[in-house]
Amino acid sequence: MASQEIEALSAALARLPGLGPRSARRAVLWLVKHRDSALPALLEALAGVAETLVECPQCGNVDTRAPCGICADPRRDARALCVVEEVSDVWALDRARLFPGRYHVLGGRLSALDGVGPEDLNIAGLIARIEAGGIDEVVLAMNATLEGQTTAHYLAERLENYPLRVTQLAHGLPVGGELDYLDEGTLAQALRARRPVG
Repeated sequence: MASQEIEALSAALARLPGLGPRSARRAVLWLVKHRDSALPALLEALAGVAETLVECPQCGNVDTRAPCGICADPRRDARALCVVEEVSDVWALDRARLFPGRYHVLGGRLSALDGVGPEDLNIAGLIARIEAGGIDEVVLAMNATLEGQTTAHYLAERLENYPLRVTQLAHGLPVGGELDYLDEGTLAQALRARRPVG
């Protein structure tokens, strides 16, 4: 039996996505084995993030500065806006370096079963950015799930009276797939084949 503190660390790690109890125990054992080199660096990194992590007031991304690095980058095309469900989707798309514009994070997707309506998402922030002007295209990069497509359809209807082009990622994405788990080739093809909505 491990000590109460080690069990607490294992339980905390097991709550992370992609880690179950066994994987968490393996991670804890590795940290214990390499405690002189790995543990101080991990603690320092966690403390640094905990002290400086902020949500970008413009797009909803998380970073250690506000506005985030993407919104503050003058090389980004401010006329193109890619709307995603979660921060992980921003990171997945930006990792592929295929979209030259900026992002907007909704903070979820519409889901009647989970009680998530339009007022629960950052749709008002999206409309405010569009009404401020300067945006020519909005790319709806929702996950290829029923809720994701419902969200995209709702947004397309909300945006149809604005003088901009509304496009959606191509449906070559697998049904039920999430952007964070797709490879760069699939993401590249989906971005290149985006099309107008409606």
